[in-house]
Amino acid sequence: MSEYKVTYKSNRNVVFSCMYHVVWCPKYRRDVLVNGADARLKWIIQQVCSETDSEILEMEVMPDHVHLLVEVDPQFGVHHLVKLIKGRSSRLLRQEFRWCRTRLPSLWTNSYFVSTVGGAPLEIVKQYIEQQKHV
Repeated sequence: MSEYKVTYKSNRNVVFSCMYHVVWCPKYRRDVLVNGADARLKWIIQQVCSETDSEILEMEVMPDHVHLLVEVDPQFGVHHLVKLIKGRSSRLLRQEFRWCRTRLPSLWTNSYFVSTVGGAPLEIVKQYIEQQKHV
């Protein structure tokens, strides 16, 4: 997640630059992303994004929510990416961290926030996400 300049990517038939700010929370906004679960979640997100050719521009995992700035192929879709991340991370985190099972009926809420990010405010969004750890 270094210095990022707007570049265009392409697949077989689309040239694109689609960046999204995505935020989601554990069920009941419980503080369960702690004591190693946060680092494990980051690793899972990186794996899913790598498998789907999505690029993580910035990521912060807070005890009760996740911020992700990601570039996704428009034909693959941000909804599909979020669904994969939440599904895999819920299964793996609940297997590995007991408190993710005992305190919650399911790890994630069904909803999430997503906003497109244009080239100009990209640095502002990255700065906002970086500052979440310091608040």
